[in-house]
Amino acid sequence: MKVDGVLFDIDDTLVDTRGAFAHALAAVARRYLPDVGPERDLEVLAHWRADVDGHYGAYTRGDETYREQRMSRANALHSAFGGPQLDDAGYDAWNALFEERFVGAWAPHDDASAAVDRLLAAGVVIGALSNASVAYQTRKLARVGLVDRVPMLVGVDTLGVGKPDPRVFVEACRLLGTEPARTAYVGDELDVDAWAARDAGLVGVWIDRPGGRRNGLPDAHEHAPGVVVVRSLTELADLVDV
Repeated sequence: MKVDGVLFDIDDTLVDTRGAFAHALAAVARRYLPDVGPERDLEVLAHWRADVDGHYGAYTRGDETYREQRMSRANALHSAFGGPQLDDAGYDAWNALFEERFVGAWAPHDDASAAVDRLLAAGVVIGALSNASVAYQTRKLARVGLVDRVPMLVGVDTLGVGKPDPRVFVEACRLLGTEPARTAYVGDELDVDAWAARDAGLVGVWIDRPGGRRNGLPDAHEHAPGVVVVRSLTELADLVDV
């Protein structure tokens, strides 16, 4: 794979966001979901990550505010698991608990730092493109010790839309200083990451990490036509031909 630059997704690509969500939602369940014991925490996590009503997608299209989508998802979770419906004040308290535990659990994936160092040492330029805000994701990258090596370039607030809109990929390449055709975009979601990057003219890379997927995609890699499939960032670094 011959590229001059690599753009990274952040959540569940560089940062173990699934693990951080699990930590935060366990705290939410203990306080707000009286009928949910620890044995059902994975079920709660799967419901949150699935976002079956598509609120986060609406946020990335500019159709909902960040607060609106988060509050709607919190109330959907409570409806599914027997928690109280949250008004504005109730949501504020809920979100304070969630964010405290979520931020406190941010950690890089074990393969992230070494893979980034290998790419940089080989002369590849690196940046990040995410469907969250620039400030929030910069804070996340700083917390896990990557921001000095993986600058946050484009967030959902940069152009007012997020992935899979091709404009965000083109803008990230412009800021990175590379041509789209010579730039890989690496993310954990096949549709809004790898396929969308491919359709925007980049090299789409799907990191299919072991563990439960949020979108229920099958295991067979033949379901990822036209993109590169890796199981780890170490494998990505091995594939880059510089």
